[in-house]
Amino acid sequence: MRAHQHGAGVTTSGGRITVSVSAGIASVEIDDPAHRNAFTKAMCIEVEQLMPQLDADPDVVAITLRGARAAFSAGAAIGDLTSVLMDPQEDGTTVDHLSRADQAITSLSKPTIAVVDGACMGGGWQIASACDFIVASERSVFAITPAKLGVIYPRAGIERLVRQVGPATAKYLLLTGVAMPAAQARELGLVAVVIPDGEFANACNALVGTVVRNSRFSTHTLKSLVDATASSAPQRDERWAAAWAAMSTGPDMTIGVEAFLHREQPRFVWAPQP
Repeated sequence: MRAHQHGAGVTTSGGRITVSVSAGIASVEIDDPAHRNAFTKAMCIEVEQLMPQLDADPDVVAITLRGARAAFSAGAAIGDLTSVLMDPQEDGTTVDHLSRADQAITSLSKPTIAVVDGACMGGGWQIASACDFIVASERSVFAITPAKLGVIYPRAGIERLVRQVGPATAKYLLLTGVAMPAAQARELGLVAVVIPDGEFANACNALVGTVVRNSRFSTHTLKSLVDATASSAPQRDERWAAAWAAMSTGPDMTIGVEAFLHREQPRFVWAPQP
């Protein structure tokens, strides 16, 4: 697959979102190291606009989200906090741009992986948690800090937190705003994998490469079914029936079984319809 870019290096007020595509992987980077990659309103809008483009790009199989240099994200930019969470509109309503960026990520049909190396705080955690799972280096630190700012977080992030860790632990994290190392975040269920710092880059590349090589029918369908189960979405029975039928009539199951029996690397062919 060719290497190319979608709006790479688009500068926003206080930061930018960059993306490059190579070998089936779209690498999206939050880039404002001077402010620990904090999200401004403009950066949230850029994420919201970018994600559907990546979902529609046939060269993109999986998407990673990471921060530039020594942090993932410190959260919403304090100086832009009101615009990020409650941007006033001409009709008297307000827009929560952080939630719109969150929804753009959760709406993706393709696998998404948050690659966290460094601080992942506040709204930065919400954006990371919108991905299918988080991979973190040992040195990474997590904190969910609305009580330190006198705010509440958008509903999507709070409900996701409760699903991941349960009501009591969610209250503990929210009411204290305590910072925790990656290993503790892993124990609580916020992080899927913790990798030693010296192995982080290579191990992340290998992990994402594995996802890209696996059956796209399986990764797309399993992601959809897990999301439906986690959110108690309606028509789950119909989704399962449709997925089961698609598996039996699609090409990838036969390819996978034959490759396994012959001890070969499968070459899956299923691709999402445009």
